[in-house]
This record gives sequence, structure tokens and C-alpha cells, in this order.
Amino acid sequence: MSKETILTGIRSNGELTLGNYLGAILPMVQLQQQKAGDYQLNFFVPDLHSFTTPVNHAELYKQTLENLRIFAAAGLDFSNPDTFVYRQSYIPAHSELFTILNNFAYFGELSRMTQFKEKAQQVIAEDPDTLSDLIDDIASDEEVTAPQNGKAISAGLFTYPVLMAADILLHSATYVPVGDDQRQHLELCRDLGIRFNNKFGDIFTVPLAWKDQLAFYNRDNGIRIRSLKYPDKKMSKSVSDPAGTILLTDTPAVAAKKVMSATTDSFGEIQFDFKERPGVSNLLQILALLTNQAQSSINAEWEGKTAYGDLKKAVAGAVELFLAEFQARHDAADGAQITAKLESSEQAMRQSTAAMLLRVQQAVGLRP
Repeated sequence: MSKETILTGIRSNGELTLGNYLGAILPMVQLQQQKAGDYQLNFFVPDLHSFTTPVNHAELYKQTLENLRIFAAAGLDFSNPDTFVYRQSYIPAHSELFTILNNFAYFGELSRMTQFKEKAQQVIAEDPDTLSDLIDDIASDEEVTAPQNGKAISAGLFTYPVLMAADILLHSATYVPVGDDQRQHLELCRDLGIRFNNKFGDIFTVPLAWKDQLAFYNRDNGIRIRSLKYPDKKMSKSVSDPAGTILLTDTPAVAAKKVMSATTDSFGEIQFDFKERPGVSNLLQILALLTNQAQSSINAEWEGKTAYGDLKKAVAGAVELFLAEFQARHDAADGAQITAKLESSEQAMRQSTAAMLLRVQQAVGLRP
């Protein structure tokens, strides 16, 4: 496979949200439409990442296949020969490279990951101080005990960025279009790849830096759709925030009602400013993405107006129309085509990753 690789994926646990669609799925479909033929596109389901936060194990396998139907409904072309769709757990090399790379990652750099801190605090939300106490105990060799509230933080959550690095480096991915909440993880992947190459020679292709990634897929910044209720936080399928989260399975009417109840601000004038006015800015961003218009055009239309209700109605209408059309495409998705694509892609990926893993094994002394 001689073409440069674009790689991305979305965890398979939990129902996907409008934020997942606009921030990850739609950009991937657009990349396929723009780049297929010139690049190899690896679109994978990181099902091993699903265990880092609480998951319904009985539903995980079914949810993985359901999410692939969502990708099809979003417009991903499963017949494209340059596109590979595979499940992380079906490629054993992911797990072995993760084990090896864990020994080249440092505790300090993992403990500084913002995502780890945020998700760990969500797990033990009743006692936010527990997280800092836990890190202090580990660093000072104190005995570590489970939090009194019964919530525990898994080691998998802590080392998850290393598994993400293995996903990228294993496939020699140059381009990794992730959201801005994953920026630290991308930089850790680059650090691990460079660190390994410096010690053992030119083994890994190191993905481009964040700024170059954004330039590649023509963005000034990564898209991060916010909660409608708590716009200082992202819209998340792993957090209990029903009023602020639009699920792709919500009826159009229910989703529109959530938009109409969205938190805005008290400034009295519409302005696009995520730092000072995240609620209104989030609505403007959603409207631009769902109507396929430039953010600057949407801002020019709405900035300076004082009728927040009119903006909410416009966004609610766009969300209703999107969900009605999207859900119709989802129901018509071809399950047999998806299964066939998985099987052929996973066979190809097992072969290509075996060669890369062997190079790593030889470098670290596990193979002659």
C-alpha cells in the first residue's frame, strides 16, 4: 500500500450524537469525497477503547455494527477501493504494539493528559478531589485505595493515549483528523514515534503536527460541538446530559425542542465568540455545518441581532430537517455490504500490520 494514509475512528460504545456526526463522521465522509484516489483512507472502529469508561458489554458488539450503519447513512462509500473499514480488536497487532509502546511512554506525560483528568472526574464526579489525591498517591508510592464513593478509575483510561498512538503508528498514518480535544493525544503519538525512531532507527512514520493536520483538511481549528445545556463542555455520548445532547436517534421534534431550550447568554446581542459566548456560538456553528455554509457567512447574517429566539428557530429547523433525512438513509443502509467490507478490510489490515509489527519486534529484540 504505497499511498499516504489518512486514519480516524470513533468509539463504538453508546449512542452517537450530533456532535459526533458534525465533529468526526461528516469530516471523514468529506475527506473520502475529496481525497479518495490520492490517499488510503483507514476508517476504523476502536472497540478496545470502549472499555476505558463504563460500557454495556452486552450491547457493545451490536453497537459497533450499528455505528457502521450510521457511517453509511452519513454518506461513507463502502465500495471505494481506497477505503478500509475495520474493527480494532480484529487486528491483533494493535494490542501487541500498545503493550510495547507502554514501555516507552512516561507516567508524567500521561498524567498531564486533559482528557484523562476530565473523564476521570466524570467517573468520580461526587468527589472531584479524589483524582488529584489518586495521582499524588501513585507518584509518592502511597497505598492506593478505591474512592469511598465506590467509583474507580481504570488503568485503561490512563494509558488509552498509548493505544491511540499504536493505532496510528501501526498503520503509518500521516494524517489523523481528530477533534481539538484529542490534540494532546496526537502530540503524544508524535513524541512516542520520534522517541522510538531515535532509539531504534527509522521504524515509524510520524503523523504531521496539529497545525499541519488542520491545514490538510482546511480547518482553522478542530470542530467541538458543545452541550446545549452546558456550552462550556462538549456534547458527549458518554456523559449523562440528556437536555444538552442531541442523539442521532432522537426524533426530529424532540431534537428541535432541545435546541429551543438551549443555554445562550445575557449579553442581549448575537456574537460569535466561543470564549465569552459559547452557547450562542455553538448554535451558530451547528447552523453553519448543517446548512453547509461558511461560518463567516452565517456569522454575517446573525451577528448584531438581538432575537435569540429567531436563531434558535433557525437551528431547530435545520436539525429537524437533517435528522429526518439522516434517519431515512440509516434505515435503508445495506447491512450485507457493510459486513462484506469489514471482512475484506480486516483481512488486508492483518497482513499489512503484521509486517510493521515484525519490524518493531525485531527492533526491540523480540524477533531475530
